[in-house]
Amino acid sequence: MTDGGEEQRRDLGGLETALGYRFGERSLLESALTHSSHAYETPGTESNERLEFLGDAVIALAVADLLYAANPDWEEGDLTRALHRLVDRPSFAGLAREVELGRNLLLGRTERQSDGGAKDSILANSMEAVVGALYLDGGLDAVRGLVKRFFADSVRAGAPRVERDPKTRFQEAMMARHGEFPHYELLRDTEIEGDENRFTTRAVVGEKDWGMGSGRTKRAAEFAAARAGLASLDSESIADE
Repeated sequence: MTDGGEEQRRDLGGLETALGYRFGERSLLESALTHSSHAYETPGTESNERLEFLGDAVIALAVADLLYAANPDWEEGDLTRALHRLVDRPSFAGLAREVELGRNLLLGRTERQSDGGAKDSILANSMEAVVGALYLDGGLDAVRGLVKRFFADSVRAGAPRVERDPKTRFQEAMMARHGEFPHYELLRDTEIEGDENRFTTRAVVGEKDWGMGSGRTKRAAEFAAARAGLASLDSESIADE
């Protein structure tokens, strides 16, 4: 059962307005906003995890479809990079914040006390669940409408290509110059959820350390280390001139 304060903060009508879609079956939206921590504390309540699974697949299809139609001159790599940029966790967490999803989530006591409605992981997963609910209520056209509304600049014809990520660029540059693939070693994990520098990683080729980086996730830390590695390669190239 939700406490009175939490119930007053929720505004599902306002959320629908922000999403640009009015649900025919409001219970689908309610389910999408029910985090597993709340379901665990409320017998008979289903969490949003199944809707999250569906939404993850549906949003990828909708974005891929729009990117494919808008960019007939893009190659597979261009389309793949653009798709991954739009449907990754930071993008979904940002969208969730834009529509104020956090204030409408049903969370368990522990997550409420730790401000779970502000965590990227919970926001991104719950946003995927909302997309799943949107699909069940309005079909793929409703999801396309959401994508066009919030990602219009990225899925329009003539949108700029997404650059290769730093790990890919570092790998290609390292292979071209030294004939070896880099690998990444985890140096530190603070184990603090939400810590912007939780993970620290270094990029290694052979026995040489080429760069170190930190980030909220292992992936972010590896990207930071790869950027440092690219800078080291640039310095090496200048020294050789």
